[in-house]
Amino acid sequence: MMKNIFLLSGMIFTLVSCSVQTKAQNGKPGKDGVSSNSKTLFNQKLADSLGADQYGMKGYTIVMLTTGTAKIDDKDKKAELMKGHMENIGKLAKERKITVAGPFLEKNKENYRGMFIFNTKSKEEAESWVKTDPAVAAGLFSYEIFSWYGSAALPLYLKHHDEIAKENP
Repeated sequence: MMKNIFLLSGMIFTLVSCSVQTKAQNGKPGKDGVSSNSKTLFNQKLADSLGADQYGMKGYTIVMLTTGTAKIDDKDKKAELMKGHMENIGKLAKERKITVAGPFLEKNKENYRGMFIFNTKSKEEAESWVKTDPAVAAGLFSYEIFSWYGSAALPLYLKHHDEIAKENP
């Protein structure tokens, strides 16, 4: 076992040492075509289009979905509500209201089931959007709302999501 760990460590060290980039000189990239000192240039137009502040950040609203008070034993009804829940997320994403959505993969002491990051600083606006969710309206989910400060570039990942998803849940 120990021999395998040393062998693996040696292989990783070799790979890392072979990929070391050369330093740029006189503004030209190193031999591998990438400068280790290169800095991405600030893009004012992009920053403005995303509503970024001077730090490249902006306000969002996070909604933490929790288990609701409704007890729905009918599997077909539950499936219908979850289908509506997913369709609503898709609708809000297309409208650029929701930036991130997803379930938690493990139980937690707060009983959080999933979360949304809404593209608004307004808790009231975020609440009006979360109330359009059929699973929330039926009491399957409840929610807590928090203000959050994060990268203004966060919404950019959505434009590539359809390119990497083979199926829709």
